Amino acid sequence: MNTLKKYYFIKGHIEICRFDHWIKNIFILPGILIAISLYPQGINSNLFFNILIGLIASGLVASSNYVINEILDASFDSLHPTKCLRPIPAGRVNIKIAYFQWVLLMILGLWVGSFVSIYLVYALASLWIMGCIYNIQPLRAKDIPYLDVLTEAINNPIRLLIGWLIVSPPFQIPISLLCSYWMIGCYLMAIKRLAEMRDISQKISAQSYRKSFAYYTEKNLLVSIMFYASASMLFFGAFVMRYRLELILSFPMVALIMAMYLNLAFDKDSSVQAPEKLWKETPLMFACLGCALWMVFLINYSLPMFTSLFQQSVLR
Repeated sequence: MNTLKKYYFIKGHIEICRFDHWIKNIFILPGILIAISLYPQGINSNLFFNILIGLIASGLVASSNYVINEILDASFDSLHPTKCLRPIPAGRVNIKIAYFQWVLLMILGLWVGSFVSIYLVYALASLWIMGCIYNIQPLRAKDIPYLDVLTEAINNPIRLLIGWLIVSPPFQIPISLLCSYWMIGCYLMAIKRLAEMRDISQKISAQSYRKSFAYYTEKNLLVSIMFYASASMLFFGAFVMRYRLELILSFPMVALIMAMYLNLAFDKDSSVQAPEKLWKETPLMFACLGCALWMVFLINYSLPMFTSLFQQSVLR
């Protein structure tokens, strides 16, 4: 193997790890911020180290999932107008070595996570198991309509839980918050499906690329998007009413961001098809940053005059 071939071979094995997708670890940060807000004692000399270790461990496990995804999707990617250029369809990866990468990255991720806590290891293991359920036969949930969205989006609450466990408050994370985060993930993934189907159907048979597209239509995807959006806000409302009424004031900004994200699905070659590139959507990023800062303020500062308006009176 000459030098140039070695270069492309090594580059291919690095690319299938999708290190650029580690940006999705940003979904861990709300778990950290909420845990700190509810448990300020979690801020200590070890916190920065734990955050760094937790993010690295999560990235390694995620990369393990990306590798198996690249391996098992290669035959479908070869039919895609752009994904056919990925390393495996392009013949730049040794499959046996790729399977070794898959297992090695998982082991490394769990080992790194063990420096924080055994509970973090359990959460990381669940992230990896869901990757297996999503990609590997006989389950391969990604081929089943609706289940594909539900199983991929469950990585969202797992990441939220990872952030929570990095801080490790001595009480359980609110289930309503996990459910809301899951439904938000479903909302984002269903919009991704909509954008993919709209774009790819203009070039090849959508069904030949993704089996679930044999069932999906723009109509039923939009209906599901409405369901996920409604469910996420209902669960979020339950969390807010139980734990932090001030967060009601964040609802308009959250709704605006959800509307902006849905609007992107109708763009040609929409960035929602590749969430790791969403940082290029400047208006959306500013809206998300503003909303995040506003929510951090609302979590940490009480507004008694406002919350009193929502206090229930008991009729005697």
